[in-house]
Amino acid sequence: MTSSSSPSQDTTRFAHSHAEGLRADALMEEDVAWSLEIDGERDGDQFDRSERAALRRVAGLSTELEDVTEVEYRQLRLERVVLVGVWTSGTAQDAENSLAELAALAETAGALVLDGVIQRRDKPDAATYIGSGKAEELRDIVLDSGADTVICDGELSPGQLIHLEDVVKVKVIDRTALILDIFAQHAKSREGKAQVALAQMQYMLPRLRGWGQSLSRQMGGGKGGGLATRGPGETKIETDRRRIREKMAKMRREIAEMKTGREIKRQERKRNKVPSVAIAGYTNAGKSSLLNRLTGAGVLVENALFATLDPTVRRAETPSGRLYTLADTVGFVRHLPHHLVEAFRSTMEEVGDSDLILHVVDGSHPNPEEQLAAVREVIRDVGATDVPEIVVINKADAADPLTLQRLLRVEPRSLAVSARTGRGIPELLALIDSELPHPSVEIEALVPYTHGKLVARAHDEGEVISEEHTPEGTLLKVRVHEELAAEFAPYVPTPAG
Repeated sequence: MTSSSSPSQDTTRFAHSHAEGLRADALMEEDVAWSLEIDGERDGDQFDRSERAALRRVAGLSTELEDVTEVEYRQLRLERVVLVGVWTSGTAQDAENSLAELAALAETAGALVLDGVIQRRDKPDAATYIGSGKAEELRDIVLDSGADTVICDGELSPGQLIHLEDVVKVKVIDRTALILDIFAQHAKSREGKAQVALAQMQYMLPRLRGWGQSLSRQMGGGKGGGLATRGPGETKIETDRRRIREKMAKMRREIAEMKTGREIKRQERKRNKVPSVAIAGYTNAGKSSLLNRLTGAGVLVENALFATLDPTVRRAETPSGRLYTLADTVGFVRHLPHHLVEAFRSTMEEVGDSDLILHVVDGSHPNPEEQLAAVREVIRDVGATDVPEIVVINKADAADPLTLQRLLRVEPRSLAVSARTGRGIPELLALIDSELPHPSVEIEALVPYTHGKLVARAHDEGEVISEEHTPEGTLLKVRVHEELAAEFAPYVPTPAG
């Protein structure tokens, strides 16, 4: 006997199915499912709904340390970083100052510094830089802070980079890579970019890392291909290294060509007997500000490390009217990577070929003596130890008076100035005038008015002691170099005998 449903049951089932259909349609339309006007007062702000709709970062999906490329060409992506230093010598304050400078470098590169730790050791660990146990503790700090990069205050070997990354599970870079990245961001001229690129390739060459097919060998010789091999060829990573060496050789040739152009300009200045003054000093000591104050050059001034990299040469004049050139050079820093010293050697030659060095030091720095020592080490590397030096203690308006007194007492040829306020600038100009090399020949000549160009050269290239206009011509008493003295010889009065 077949059973049949009653009309009332059919109505109930239809009503239920109709309600389910309306609910399904409502779920498909967000505006019908929930509206601010109807449900907002009852349901509140609905934070859960906004969180569900937002993009969420899923942990564990990053492939940055996995086998995703044949050879890893690393690019710095500094966002949230933890700093690590090894304290091997000096005081605890010295180690903290070094880490503070690393933090300033990281911020200049665009990073957000979350934490910094220092490990006391006799020397860095050969495997993980800070030791395996401390590396595990560092891993916990990275997890707690949510950092994505660890920066070590030193130059790590390729093995140290690999082993430390294996423990902390985030990208690890060292101080050298960080400085190279800052240089790459700030280089503007063609020569500056080429020098930075060369230094980066020198740094990257021993740190190429390969997986999988990177270690496979190329097919050997043979005309037919396929099985016609003649032994193993070079691996892919060897090919990459060879290509980098070829690029480095090409870059060195280009830098040498650009160096020739600067040498020609330098020789022209020497031929015209124009004295040269080079501004050298620690990064962010105020070298560009001083150049602008002395010459009005309009060079970029920024409270950042390595804000200006490209050398700037400007013409200036002493209070006595002598012309000279003033060159702003790249800033130095403690433990400046040797790759950069080598790549920027042609730029730093401005310091070695100058007649006077203005060594600028930040008087407001916690330890200006360390800045002086670091800069003098680089000056020694470029062979400029014989050039006379004036220590310019900048930022005197913000410095501790006791620090200024100590530096002025320790450094015999020093002067406290403020490029921002102009304090001490007239005294500095007078000191530059007295320290620049003076022409060796003193003569007195009566130059006819028809040879006014010779008088102008005496003003540009020599020191005019006195000048008097007579009916016969201009009576000059000047100090000039030997070549110009020979041109004045016909107009030197002969002694009455």
